[in-house]
Amino acid sequence: MLENFKLEGARGRSKKKTVVSVKRLLQDLGGHQPWGCPWAYLSHRQRRFSILGGPILSTSVASLLGELLHEELALRWEQLLLDDAFTGGALAWVPGRTPRAGQLVYPAGGALDRLYFQKVSLTPGSEPRVLGGPGHIRLRGPVRQVVTHTVQGEALLAVRSDYHCALWKVSKQGQPAPLQVLQVEKGATGISLSPHLPGELAICSRSGAICLWNPQDGLRQIYKDPETLVFRDPSPWRWADFTAHPRVLTVGDRTGVKMVDTQGPPGCGLLLFRGGAEASCQKGERVLLTQYLGECGPECLHPTLHLICTQFSLYLVDERLPLVPLLKWNHGLPSAPLLARLLPPPRTGLPRPLLLAGQGGELQLLHVAGEGASTPRLAGPPQSLPSRSDSLSAFPLLEPKSQWRLQERLKAPAIGLAAAIPPSASTPVLSLFQLSAAGDVFHQRLHLQGEPGPDSPAPTASWTPQATASCSRWLKALLEVPPAPPVWAAPTFSHRRLLGCFEPQKAEGKAPEGLRTAMAKGRLLQPRDLGLLPTEERAPAPEPGPEDELSERLEAAWEGQAAAWWERRRGSGSGPGKQPKRHKRRTQLSSTFSSLSGRLDLSDAASPPPSPERTLPEARPQPPVTPPAQESTQELWARGVPSERQQTLRDYMAELPLRGDAPGAASVPSSQASSVRATPSRQRAAVRPGSQPHWKKPRMGF
Repeated sequence: MLENFKLEGARGRSKKKTVVSVKRLLQDLGGHQPWGCPWAYLSHRQRRFSILGGPILSTSVASLLGELLHEELALRWEQLLLDDAFTGGALAWVPGRTPRAGQLVYPAGGALDRLYFQKVSLTPGSEPRVLGGPGHIRLRGPVRQVVTHTVQGEALLAVRSDYHCALWKVSKQGQPAPLQVLQVEKGATGISLSPHLPGELAICSRSGAICLWNPQDGLRQIYKDPETLVFRDPSPWRWADFTAHPRVLTVGDRTGVKMVDTQGPPGCGLLLFRGGAEASCQKGERVLLTQYLGECGPECLHPTLHLICTQFSLYLVDERLPLVPLLKWNHGLPSAPLLARLLPPPRTGLPRPLLLAGQGGELQLLHVAGEGASTPRLAGPPQSLPSRSDSLSAFPLLEPKSQWRLQERLKAPAIGLAAAIPPSASTPVLSLFQLSAAGDVFHQRLHLQGEPGPDSPAPTASWTPQATASCSRWLKALLEVPPAPPVWAAPTFSHRRLLGCFEPQKAEGKAPEGLRTAMAKGRLLQPRDLGLLPTEERAPAPEPGPEDELSERLEAAWEGQAAAWWERRRGSGSGPGKQPKRHKRRTQLSSTFSSLSGRLDLSDAASPPPSPERTLPEARPQPPVTPPAQESTQELWARGVPSERQQTLRDYMAELPLRGDAPGAASVPSSQASSVRATPSRQRAAVRPGSQPHWKKPRMGF
């Protein structure tokens, strides 16, 4: 930004508005906390800088931040699919002066940046005994891998971090002495200790380089290839291990494994394994771990064997027969197998146990046989071991929140695996240690029942009283630690100015004191806290609902007593002190209706239909009102006819020619007839024969 960044102020302006102190600005951007809170001090320098550097920040910085954001999102997505940072394991067992004593070396702490050394004594008949408190070394980064090896009587310890690798020499008393610290600029992906020469270390980096370090020659690069071996794969993961020859190493990536001669010309080598048709690999199968199995010993396997693990299968490959595996087995683990440990045989003549652990904490025990010139094979079927999640039923039942914390703690990913078999005269016992990402070390005791067969039972984990007491202490310590607080977000407004103008109001009465007391004790606010007497709550009386007029009317019509019901209804509505509800009618309609009611019996009970242009949505049909002068005429022909069908009868009689002998017929003067035709609401009463009348919509479905 220097070529476009100018802090010079324009002429005529004050320097305080155009000049920004870069030193103080960097302090602000670096998290300077003058008030103890990272967001409480929003200085004006940042606002002036954002105004002055607006054109620059919107172009160059945006593109730079975009590239960094894209790189970070891609890395996070790869970690969600497969977190290969702890490949190889971060837990190691360093043997002591006796076969039953040793040290556990593992990282702990919130950032896994403290390397602990815990002395442990193993006894076949009981739980391991911890000797004193652990010693620790503070490192500059999180510990990703811990490797130990004993060569020519010297115990060596190698530790890998993200950008550093270190080597220690452990004495007979268990005191570590540092030998070398190496920095890896591109990031380290794996380390291995040589089984041939003491102090020789192989280091892999994300750039594709393989370096070899020893106390005599120092650090030198022996191989580098940024591209993958077999086909193109975007993963930068690289791995290296030693072989039967001290000057030949194996170099692996996600596509295959290659043997490289450290003394030969660069680029030469021979493929040992590749993901393809030779190994009958599945589509999308990738290499996750390679390990050299040919350790020197009286009862070891052939010194040219290598273990290769993928997400689907396990392969045993011989250096003398490259590309074609000697053994293939589908492990069926639900998570990626990133941890493997080959143990010495429990007794003479028995197969060697091979432990395989998935990233989710699943464990499988295999027995590999084939000493000397014999072909390696699996002695019996593989056996699944109890995982950490299976021990949840051994803990007491807790409240839901504590039970959830315990369950999540037991389901933490596995990042380390170590095992030892102490000498025993009776049934051999396997002491298995497992490290979780939360920093907890779990122990299991497994009884090995000789050479396994097709019908042999799987090893069972024994729960002794000591183990139960240890788990109870661990659970108590876990529940005493308060849960992590939620991530605090910066406020988006200043409440000092908003609340400064309000004066505190003096609260009166007992309510504030009762509220503070209830909040301090963490209980609900009761009426007695506010000084109120508890009152007996009575159920509200049901309000009388409106009379079901429609049901009564239908019931009366069904029984043929509609006229009597209407008389009762009209009598109760026109009692003393009550005025019947009527719609307001125009004067012309009222005069016409009153003049016509004395001569015609057709304008009986139903009120005239309102005109379409004056109909309101709130209007409802009103009960018919019969004038007093019409009652005597209506009773002659309307007896026994329900009120719902009287309108239909009137409409039918309106279509007939008016005769003197018709029921209720009368002569109508021409003046009154013209007034009836002139009224829109009564046109149906004087329709000429043959014309189409305007039918009214029937009510009640009739």
